[in-house]
Amino acid sequence: MRRALLGEIEGTCITRAKSEKIPHEYSTIVGIQESVHEILMNLKEIVLRSNLYGTCGAFICARGPGYVTAQDIISPPSVEIVDNTQHIARLTEPIDLCIGLQIERNRGYRYSIKRPNNFQDGSYPIDAVFMPVRNANHSIHSYGNGNERQEILFLEIWTNGSLTPKEALHEASRNLIDLFIPFLHAEEETLHLEYNRHKGTLPPLTFHDRLAKLRKNKKEIELKYIFIDQLELPPRIYNCLKRCNLHTLLDLLNKSQKDLMKIEDFRIEDVKQLLGILEKHFTID
Repeated sequence: MRRALLGEIEGTCITRAKSEKIPHEYSTIVGIQESVHEILMNLKEIVLRSNLYGTCGAFICARGPGYVTAQDIISPPSVEIVDNTQHIARLTEPIDLCIGLQIERNRGYRYSIKRPNNFQDGSYPIDAVFMPVRNANHSIHSYGNGNERQEILFLEIWTNGSLTPKEALHEASRNLIDLFIPFLHAEEETLHLEYNRHKGTLPPLTFHDRLAKLRKNKKEIELKYIFIDQLELPPRIYNCLKRCNLHTLLDLLNKSQKDLMKIEDFRIEDVKQLLGILEKHFTID
């Protein structure tokens, strides 16, 4: 569990900064108190949270004199700045500071590879610490009298503020469940593969009717233990479902086509594509 907390939870951070006015990483700019390297290190420490899938762009455009903080970052709606007061730079003269940023959501730690051609176009990679959990400890304590002794597990979780310890524990637990589900349902998956191999052309059914057919197979498939992360959904559909707190296949099947169409940015083409993916993974006959 500790390894899942520290290494298997996704986080969001700034992975690249670009400015054509910067000659190299260790240079200084007249009118800015910090060196370019110090600004990059400050950008590395900015705490973000998002439902982002992959990467997106953002930028900073500020005019001095004054302080540049995280609240000066202009980012897409899918990215939220946790602490707007985080310091980036101090402008001591009336100059403009414009920096383009690349924001990414991923797992673990990624060391930036600095190539000379990156510096020529003013692009600087930043070491990416995607891990939102900073530390996790556990201890087991016994209690009780005589032969009736029991054990209790204590978990201590520290995060960077982009999610709560409770949210981190939930996501780590879900990742561990995802890891072992293939072993729990290996026999059922083999059976479904055999069904798919001999499956003929599906009769024309409405979206609701097809999902009702799949819903009847609850005894064969533990729908609440199958997460939509396992369905290999396109990024747009995946993000739409996640925003509406649809995490498992059971959550999805409890929604009608009308409910799905109420989701922001969800189109009829997405509904058809989603049904096609369900038919690909499961037998609906």
